[in-house]
Amino acid sequence: MAKAIDHRQNARQTGKQTGRLTACPLAKKCGGCQLQNMTYEEQLGFKQQKCKRLLGRYGKVSPILSMEDPTHYRCKVQAAFSYDYRHKRLVSGVYQSGSHRVVPVNDCLIENKKADEIIVSIRKLAQSFKFQAYDEDSKRGFLRHVQVRYGYNTGEVMVVIVSGKPMFPSKKNFVKALLKEHPEITTIVHNVNPYHTNLVLGPKNEVLYGKGYIEDELCGCTFRISPGSFYQINPQQTEVLYNTAMDFAGLTGNETFFDAYCGTGTIGIIAATKGAKRVIGVELNKTAVRDAKSNARRNNIENIEFYAGDASRFITDMAAVGEKVDVIMMDPPRAGSTEEFLTAVCKMAPPKVVYVSCNPETLARDLKFLTNKGYIAQKIQPVDMFPYTEHVETVVLMSRKDT
Repeated sequence: MAKAIDHRQNARQTGKQTGRLTACPLAKKCGGCQLQNMTYEEQLGFKQQKCKRLLGRYGKVSPILSMEDPTHYRCKVQAAFSYDYRHKRLVSGVYQSGSHRVVPVNDCLIENKKADEIIVSIRKLAQSFKFQAYDEDSKRGFLRHVQVRYGYNTGEVMVVIVSGKPMFPSKKNFVKALLKEHPEITTIVHNVNPYHTNLVLGPKNEVLYGKGYIEDELCGCTFRISPGSFYQINPQQTEVLYNTAMDFAGLTGNETFFDAYCGTGTIGIIAATKGAKRVIGVELNKTAVRDAKSNARRNNIENIEFYAGDASRFITDMAAVGEKVDVIMMDPPRAGSTEEFLTAVCKMAPPKVVYVSCNPETLARDLKFLTNKGYIAQKIQPVDMFPYTEHVETVVLMSRKDT
């Protein structure tokens, strides 16, 4: 459970939070844990000051909500594969910062332990099955990436084996061998990605074992997670983040709640169970909207509607015919929102806007726009979603000055 921290008291109470990560020999090559040279207490102070510097002009920044155990929190783990010609072995790990060279990784202190174990097992099995790593330039080889997704509250495990070619040699025997090593795996999917791209997954999936997806529970709701589904990688802090957003929304049972950037419907479905009278979710990605509708059915939610489309135009059209909403929830990508969307929000003029941000720099830019259009920041709450990295999430409640 997260808590607002007093840094000195936090240092006395929680030994795990005051210690640094065990020195990682891959720190400079990997670049994933930018703050591992700091104690957890120092990291929280760094992020708190960052939010105050960028957002303090708009309102009081509350103490950051921390994790009790900030290690092994990533429940989605991806590994790239390549061949080490010097040592004549298959390697798996992460791309070195600023390059496409794979840094071998066996375990990571911010990744789920079980996921790391499974990836190491797959690498060993691939070696014994004589699988070659896929080479993007020559387009030869087979194994490209492995993705493991772990359901934090359900214990379900999905393994996605990404190849550069559709042919999976000895796939039945490989699946049998992998399940013997890890019977806890609930589904295995073969994904084909033959393209020269930075994207891990390609468009084609073949279910090799199980149902092809896993489920996890979040804020009392159940969500389906497919290979390409967006789902927050730190489920413990996601509950803290979303519960904070719901508290800021102040739902009483009479509100129309608009979920922009709704993705697979996570926030909207939670809002539907937390007191919203009607929920409208809009998302450009048609596949995500399909998953959102499936998630709503899975949770027996009837007071929610999902639409595939541009949220800016959707809100503008609603305002043009006199429709109103009480709360707009926005959770944009790191680039933040767009001026077009923010302008549409201001035309709709809802009493409350709850902004969930993963980037305080773009959040500050968007808050400036909203404050110039008649909104004020009532509450600003940072949440530490990604310990040992520079990233910080923030939830802001914006209200119209005239309400």
